[in-house]
Amino acid sequence: MRLFTLETVQWFPQTPEALFPFFSDAANLEQLTPPWLHFRILSQRVEMREGAEIEYGLRVHGIPLRWQSEITAWEPPFRFVDTQIRGPYRTWIHEHSFEFRDNGTLMRDYVQYGVIGGSLTQRFLVAPDLAKIFDYRKSRLASIFGSPQ
Repeated sequence: MRLFTLETVQWFPQTPEALFPFFSDAANLEQLTPPWLHFRILSQRVEMREGAEIEYGLRVHGIPLRWQSEITAWEPPFRFVDTQIRGPYRTWIHEHSFEFRDNGTLMRDYVQYGVIGGSLTQRFLVAPDLAKIFDYRKSRLASIFGSPQ
């Protein structure tokens, strides 16, 4: 199976220690997800840590989906990884890293994913959707933390 990658980078004027608590609360994910996905967390209050599992509901192109992720790495305040256990991708591994740089934090989202349907599905459906989703995420984070986009 072919894996695709998506990487975004964004700088914030806060330290990793100041930013990380926001990302440590799974409930904040709803703020970073575009409203057209109708995203909601189905799990009860989750303590973010290695081994934590989170279940979500969302709609992709009107189709209701469930997604379950596990936190497979937890290294506050510098890094965590969530991996899809069940969901719309063949593979989804999302690394969030926070590096102190220039008196602030360089945050990087690095996603490796495999799609059902192969390269055409990736090119014409998944890649454009993910670009819109991560652009929305960057915009919301800029608004919340006052970073330049």
